Amino acid sequence: MVKTLKTFDLKNKTVLLRVDYNVPVDNDKVVDDFRIKQTLPTIKHCLDSGAKLVISSHLGRPKSKKDRSLSLMPVGEALADCLEMPIKFSSDCVSEDAHNVTLGLKPGEIHLLENLRFYDEEVNNDYDFSAKLAKHGDIFINDAFGTAHRSHASNVGVANHFSRKGIGFLIENELNFLSKILSKPARPLTLLLGGAKIDTKIDLIDHYIGIADKILIGGGMAFTLLESRGINVGKSIVDKSKVLSGVELINKAKLKKNLFLPKDVVCAKSIDDGSDQNIYDITKIPDDQMGLDIGPKTIESYSKYISESNTIIWNGPMGVFESSFYENGTKSLANHIATCTQNGLISIMGGGDTASALRKFNLEDKMSHLSTGGGASIELLSGKNLPAIFALEV
Repeated sequence: MVKTLKTFDLKNKTVLLRVDYNVPVDNDKVVDDFRIKQTLPTIKHCLDSGAKLVISSHLGRPKSKKDRSLSLMPVGEALADCLEMPIKFSSDCVSEDAHNVTLGLKPGEIHLLENLRFYDEEVNNDYDFSAKLAKHGDIFINDAFGTAHRSHASNVGVANHFSRKGIGFLIENELNFLSKILSKPARPLTLLLGGAKIDTKIDLIDHYIGIADKILIGGGMAFTLLESRGINVGKSIVDKSKVLSGVELINKAKLKKNLFLPKDVVCAKSIDDGSDQNIYDITKIPDDQMGLDIGPKTIESYSKYISESNTIIWNGPMGVFESSFYENGTKSLANHIATCTQNGLISIMGGGDTASALRKFNLEDKMSHLSTGGGASIELLSGKNLPAIFALEV
């Protein structure tokens, strides 16, 4: 059993809260505070309950080196703005000075620790490093769903040092949608997958071939599967190491007849050039062109399948949505899903790029559930256990 936040008496207790503040920062300013805002209910509950709060997170991949550009100080400033209150900050997460700041906390105060990944011991799940982190709290609450699939010191190792441990509201909400609802999804169930990388989604496709009524593929990952079918995809992105896995998936899906690939794609010679884009049937992509978005026939057919669905899981954009030249596929399907959601469709969105696309098109509030975790949601949806959640079992 994993305990939830409301089961704890937090008054005068020091709560060590693990969050996922791996957010985009530019010129020492947070440019997208979505993940920060998703943790506010947990933080406010702790403060309102009279707790002293110590927050830990990572940012980027500094490779165990202190990199000023990856400091959590700008994140702390953004959090302080959201809460409209001052926050204490330590430039080292496990130093004596940091522990002293924690010891001096009063109920209702927050102490943010510096980037955990400035230490190699974090990703190596080092026991001594976990023990030092654990000194920051009486109770451990994990609300970092985005890292729940990783066995790191701050989410797995540290849990072994606490008898009182559990999950925050963010993770509780994620598990409610991704576990409980999907255990008996309203059918027809459609899986919409995109993004550039196929390696993280092979297991997800394999898992859902026997579960989903329709699996719709777009984005860069589609070209690996198209090549697995023997189709020439020109200069389009292909993961050569996954072509054989793609052949196995396609053969497996033939029995169910539920795996669908794009019919047409928007192509250009370069991702930077939108002036010479053309639409091609997938069997007629020129050798000097690369696919950068799904085409109108694909949008039409995928929209039809979505309209016929009662539950949809979407992870990964349909093209290079960051460019106005190649956003149409992602934008069109996002708008269609938003409309269908208003009419009763259960729409579950996952992945950082999917979330970014929805925010770009002002549709993040139009879906049933927008997950904060890409890899974690994929692992959970693939039927796998999440190490950070398992570590909280009592």
